[in-house]
Amino acid sequence: MKKYIRSFRDLDVYQNTYKASVIIATKILPRLPEKERYDLVSQLGRSSKAIPRLIAEGFAKKHQKSGFRKYLDDAMAECNETIVSLEQTKDIYKIEVELCNQLLEVYDKSARQLYKLAEVWDSFKSRRRKTMPKIETSSDDI
Repeated sequence: MKKYIRSFRDLDVYQNTYKASVIIATKILPRLPEKERYDLVSQLGRSSKAIPRLIAEGFAKKHQKSGFRKYLDDAMAECNETIVSLEQTKDIYKIEVELCNQLLEVYDKSARQLYKLAEVWDSFKSRRRKTMPKIETSSDDI
């Protein structure tokens, strides 16, 4: 069954990373020690929130030649940063270890989804350019 993508909200990767960012903000960040406020708390908060934002912003620029792809690449980088921060949270502070493991799975899968989406988008854009009909214009049109 094909699913039409009319909005960034229709993308599973957006939905999953948005939900995960809310979980991080409400269940992980408040439990981190005060001494990590300007390092791990800040980094984990920023990277996890950035992913769905980048997907949404990139989707708005999907008509540009490399607009959407750039945002997907940036979202993949933020996924990797989030993975490292979650691993540090789990391994250094032993906070919500099982939840961190579940979130690590979400972000690992999301990074792969973003990569695949970028690949598919590139082939879709190429295929679309090849099949676009040529429009004939006459001097009267100009």
